[in-house]
Amino acid sequence: MTMQQIYLAIPLLPLLAAIIIGLFGKHLPRAAAHVVTIAGVALSFALSVYVLKDAMVSQPYNETVYSWLKSGNFSFEIGFLIDRLSAMMMVVVTFVSLMVHIYTIGYMHEDKGYARFFSYISLFTFSMLMLVMSNNFMQLFFGWEAVGLVSYLLIGFWYTRPTAIYANLKAFLVNRVGDFGFLLGIGLVLYHFGSLDYAAVFSVAPEMADTKINLIGSASWSLMTVTCILLFIGAMGKSAQVPLHVWLPDSMEGPTPISALIHAATMVTAGIFMVARMSPLFELSSTALSFVIIIGSITALFMGFLGIIQNDIKRVVAYSTLSQLGYMTVALGASAYSVAIFHLMTHAFFKALLFLGAGAVIMGMHHDQDIRNMGNLKKYMPVTWITSLIGSLALIGTPLLSGFYSKDSIIEAAKFSTVTGSGFAYFAVLTGVFVTAFYSFRMYFLVFHGKEKWREVKHDAHHDADHHDEEHHHGLSPTDDPHEPGWVVKLPLILLAIPSLAIGYFAIEPMLFGDFFKGVIFVDAHAHPAMHELTHHWHTIFHSPLGMAIHGLMTLPFALAASGVALAWFFYMMRPDIPAAIQKRFSLINKVLENKYGFDSFNDRFFAAGSRFLGNKLWQIGDVKIIDGAMVNGTANLIGKLSGVVRKLQSGLIYHYAFAMIIGVFLMLSLGLLKI
Repeated sequence: MTMQQIYLAIPLLPLLAAIIIGLFGKHLPRAAAHVVTIAGVALSFALSVYVLKDAMVSQPYNETVYSWLKSGNFSFEIGFLIDRLSAMMMVVVTFVSLMVHIYTIGYMHEDKGYARFFSYISLFTFSMLMLVMSNNFMQLFFGWEAVGLVSYLLIGFWYTRPTAIYANLKAFLVNRVGDFGFLLGIGLVLYHFGSLDYAAVFSVAPEMADTKINLIGSASWSLMTVTCILLFIGAMGKSAQVPLHVWLPDSMEGPTPISALIHAATMVTAGIFMVARMSPLFELSSTALSFVIIIGSITALFMGFLGIIQNDIKRVVAYSTLSQLGYMTVALGASAYSVAIFHLMTHAFFKALLFLGAGAVIMGMHHDQDIRNMGNLKKYMPVTWITSLIGSLALIGTPLLSGFYSKDSIIEAAKFSTVTGSGFAYFAVLTGVFVTAFYSFRMYFLVFHGKEKWREVKHDAHHDADHHDEEHHHGLSPTDDPHEPGWVVKLPLILLAIPSLAIGYFAIEPMLFGDFFKGVIFVDAHAHPAMHELTHHWHTIFHSPLGMAIHGLMTLPFALAASGVALAWFFYMMRPDIPAAIQKRFSLINKVLENKYGFDSFNDRFFAAGSRFLGNKLWQIGDVKIIDGAMVNGTANLIGKLSGVVRKLQSGLIYHYAFAMIIGVFLMLSLGLLKI
């Protein structure tokens, strides 16, 4: 096989599997659904590893596969850009997808839509691969929209549940807002640069750095700033940044495997990947970078606070995802693109692990998701317990674990950054360390330690219909204890725990301070010195990953993380009366957090209710009064009235007709005389 054939095979294998199972799954044995799709994704993963190995020694591959459309001087093409950034993303996407495919065998084994689910997640893998492998904006947008579509299908997978349908519609609409900005940004690129090819756009970008455009009236705007902010609005939708974050927590209505695949490891990181890919453009606008770092820091801090009050195990992890996406965005705003991608990679492993661990707990608890009904599950689910502990420790940035290296690098990058807003960003990511440690270990202690609270509630847990779906029985029955799921569930947990432990230690030096992203990610070290300072710090103080870990034990982030864990242990293991008293005392703050800062209620009242009001008025005025009333019924009424007048002339009396004839002759003679 030539390299181009390998590149083609990587996205097409999952697509082929999705088509086979999607169209013929009902006519094939049930096992065919997972055999065919896992084979496709496993082959993609193996080829992606080979491509990454090749990318380490070869020059980047940037070729057009075929021309899709020519219009005037513009050419729209399908092509691949395979460099170390896209090759690394391909490995992460296919590996996490493979783990999710295997895990799904156990999680969805009783579900009626078994084949449909495998078809969807395989189709999602194809869409994400097309996004990360693209060498032009048109193909990027195709992948962008395709992952949005499959996300819609997966969030609403249990389509008989009204909450799932509400959640997938919400995700779809909120993403359309971001995608509108993204499309406008691509339009500006095409109009001003005359091409959608990355290489062509990046090569002329420095010449366009000072170009001004008129958007409203005579006011001039920087082309680079407007383009980058519009592109980032697309990333805000896909990567769930405030205020376009509202869809992600609700998307937990989908089955747990897709929470791990889409909302932790791959789809939500598409925006982060896109901004890193566009580094040659973003480096030309400090204003856009300030916008990015401020949005990221608000997301990192304020979404973390919401994780503290959640009681649904999946929603705690969902708000943790929002917060970590904020961290990645802060790194992008600080021009530390390689740090953002590094955290994207480490986060993909430990967050997928946490979601799949949460899914294993939900299965063990017979689909009860309330962490207040759990406790001491480590006794019954040892593999889930130890892997979830590894994921939680990686998430809070424990030295030597993968999350430590990427998270601490982001905090340092925010500290060294000089763009406007970096001071607030540094405060936000530091505070976020304590908040993350507190809510992560609140969940961990309530689920795996303490009293076996499910014994007290099991008699009424299965009556709770909050998370019912027709495929599953919910809640522990009076005779059941929680149980560890089978090996198809445990194996992905173990395989994800390994990179969660070690990948940061081995990858930090080449990815951040070596040549891994050389020629792929561009940073203006003079204008944005954070990465330069970080590199200097590494070579003068840390020297090695081990040195960084030892130094990390003496830093403020470690003290904050340890404090968060200790406080969570004290509050929820020793004195559970204190959190209850705090909640009562600060009921107003608790209400604000429970209302998610009012974003949902504002959207419902302003946008949703406003749209319904506008639609209702357009129907009443436009449809009922103008179209039906004036145009359709009005025409009929006018003809009826005219015919009523004409009808009166048809009296049937001879002298009436004779009189009309005399009048007619008189008018004709009068006209004749006038002409003479």
